[in-house]
Amino acid sequence: MAQYVADTDADRLSADADWDVLYVDGETERGERAALEVDDPTTEEVFATVPAATEDDVNAAYERAAEAGSEWAERPPQARAAVIEDAIGIVEGHRETMLDLLATEAGSALVKGNAELDTAVGMMREAASFPTRVGGTVKDSIVPGKENLVKREPAGVVGVISPWNFPFHLSMRAVAPALALGNGVVLKPASTTPITGGLLLARIFEAAGLPEGLLNVVPGHGSEIGDRMAGHPEADVIAFTGSTAVGKRVAGRAVEHLAYPAMELGGNNPHVVLDDADLDRAVDSAVFGTFLHQGQVCISINRHLVHESLYDEYVERLADRAADLTVGDPHDPDTVIGPIIDDDQRDQMMAYVEETVEQGATVETGGDHDGRFVQPTVLSGATNDMSAACNEHFGPVAPVIPFSDDGEAIELANAVDQGLAASVHSTDRERAEAVADRIDAGMVHVNDQPINDEPHVPFGGVKDSGIGRFNDEYVMEEMTRTKWVSVQREEREYPF
Repeated sequence: MAQYVADTDADRLSADADWDVLYVDGETERGERAALEVDDPTTEEVFATVPAATEDDVNAAYERAAEAGSEWAERPPQARAAVIEDAIGIVEGHRETMLDLLATEAGSALVKGNAELDTAVGMMREAASFPTRVGGTVKDSIVPGKENLVKREPAGVVGVISPWNFPFHLSMRAVAPALALGNGVVLKPASTTPITGGLLLARIFEAAGLPEGLLNVVPGHGSEIGDRMAGHPEADVIAFTGSTAVGKRVAGRAVEHLAYPAMELGGNNPHVVLDDADLDRAVDSAVFGTFLHQGQVCISINRHLVHESLYDEYVERLADRAADLTVGDPHDPDTVIGPIIDDDQRDQMMAYVEETVEQGATVETGGDHDGRFVQPTVLSGATNDMSAACNEHFGPVAPVIPFSDDGEAIELANAVDQGLAASVHSTDRERAEAVADRIDAGMVHVNDQPINDEPHVPFGGVKDSGIGRFNDEYVMEEMTRTKWVSVQREEREYPF
């Protein structure tokens, strides 16, 4: 592992590096392709340009991934694991460079950047175990003298379409397992984070010794190459993370040619505080679960559902804590709230706040912005149907909604189309688990907040929040296919 870290030039992984290349069967110069400008959300200035891939590039990427994948699948499992392990060494050896790049491209404050790298490395470590864990079973037969072998093989080619909010981790959680399991990969990162979500991974795996053609990266606008990316006939799995509306379109394109759609979509996540909750713990977790990465997290708290007996004190404490959070340059180690990724995202969340106030809520703190820096905002007197509550606002915004009993809390929690994550606070564990069991979400956390992701635990939602699960054996199943081989050991008697 150490040799790859030593041989990897940190300058090739930095924000100042030349990123004006594609990775299709190895590095490809931009040539006649249009430039995709990448701006720093803090300064709002362009710091890099990358190629805008064309549909022809997507075609070439899939064709090369299919060709390279068939050879890669034949490699010994230890060889595939070694590449993942060497990639881990590169990430860990160049952490500071990557933290700076995440801050520059994605507006990631250091606390978020460190959490993202830790989670990505955890997933990579889990993936490194996959080549020797994946296997088949032997099943008894109803036919005398026969044995049934159930084998697991690589799916083929995995197309990955990743988002901008946790670009490195949410790309890596699909790319590393897909490669470890013997697949070729085509990765389309978000157009706002094409480096940390795409080209950076290509350079890391290139340095780790991954054969050319196995990981192909095609940056570009979804409106231009998204349909081809999702609907390419060489794709056997499409792993998508993003909004529900876009995810439905992507899934539709995938299933047209019977590719498996692994979808992690939007959330509207409730933080339920029952009347016997430890208020200190409930507020502590709420601050983290609401304001990490400016609330730009699919599993962040979207609605605070608080029992009426604790409501006023909860609102006061949450507003006081929110007002004390440091807003500023994500490169500053004291910063908690960095910039929103772009103007459209900021304008949408501010519109939700304004509409919610017009609908009768009160701004307890925040409610304004300076450029792309949105103040941490707490809204009291909110209801479930107000704009900042019924929509996934994806910002540092906390609408607080009162309820009278556990039944009403559950009803409010479930009264949305999404079912990704939730949290419940109570000093009575059995009561909290009973409420958790009745909340329609793929992940529910008791006496915590919803921003949790562990590489050995299934991650995913229900309802409009997705299809399938990432992590551990669950992603292994999605990125492989089963094959039944029967062996008739003894002569068989047939009826005719």
